[in-house]
Amino acid sequence: MGQPVILDSVAALRRWREAERKAGRTVGLVPTMGALHAGHISLVKTMKGMTDKVVTSIFVNPTQFAPNEDFSKYPRTFEGDVKLLSQVGGDAVFAPQVAEMYPEGFATTVSLDGPAKVGLEDAFRPTHFAGVATVVTKLLLQALPDKAIFGEKDFQQLAVIRRFVRDLDIPVEILGGVTQREADGLALSSRNVYLSPEERVLAPTIHRVLTNAANSIREGVGIAQAELVAKEALEAAGFAVDYVAIRDTASLAAPKIGASPDSLRILCAAKLGKTRLIDNIAV
Repeated sequence: MGQPVILDSVAALRRWREAERKAGRTVGLVPTMGALHAGHISLVKTMKGMTDKVVTSIFVNPTQFAPNEDFSKYPRTFEGDVKLLSQVGGDAVFAPQVAEMYPEGFATTVSLDGPAKVGLEDAFRPTHFAGVATVVTKLLLQALPDKAIFGEKDFQQLAVIRRFVRDLDIPVEILGGVTQREADGLALSSRNVYLSPEERVLAPTIHRVLTNAANSIREGVGIAQAELVAKEALEAAGFAVDYVAIRDTASLAAPKIGASPDSLRILCAAKLGKTRLIDNIAV
């Protein structure tokens, strides 16, 4: 397969998109921060099956990192990313510089409520979703794709994006991509490279614990009890747990009494050494 075309400015992206529109072709957008792995590639493949052309954005977005987070250390592997995309038929790569996305005097953010304020990621990364919402809004308006896809591993993020896209009447269909995992259950993440060999052995414990919690709920264990048992199991394995929470899948609010297990999602964030891992599964 050929090399994807590299678009380094909003103007170039819009010219490319307009040419595709005039030719009657549909376009899908796969937003990423690069350091691509099989999880990202699965999103590209999914979109290839649903649209005529796929553009992947590669942009490490500074506004979604807090001052104490790893923006400067976030892995950047652009040449390898483009090679991976060429192997799966990626048509275009939008790779702007920070100054292109946030020019001098930039002063606007997207204000959020609903699934962005439910005491999960927002409790530990209070500025994160404002940064995500701002950059995703820009990407959707810059590319104006027919569809855009985001991984379910960042489940709260997906819920936030779906909410503001509806609320702001952005004419793009938002899709969720199934979480891709290693053979031992660890959710694929660009941050997994930070794990030491010893930590990598322990990391799949999260998925096992979440699976056990989901099974226990289906067997009739109460939600609070299932959350507590899961949290204690992770702490016993050496994790510093930010949260284990069972929530309504649609709203991410605390579930109502008597809620069907089919309506629930269990979400977790925990640190293993210096690496913060997140995961979630349907109950």
